[in-house]
Amino acid sequence: MPDARYVLVPHPIQDATDDEMRAKAKQALSAIIDALTR
Repeated sequence: MPDARYVLVPHPIQDATDDEMRAKAKQALSAIIDALTR
């Protein structure tokens, strides 16, 4: 998939609490939307 877009999310992921994961997702949301709509 040479045209695949991706968004990097800060680690660690595996030990993050639900609240920490929500914060990471919220922080990445605009980049995710941009990657999906470009």
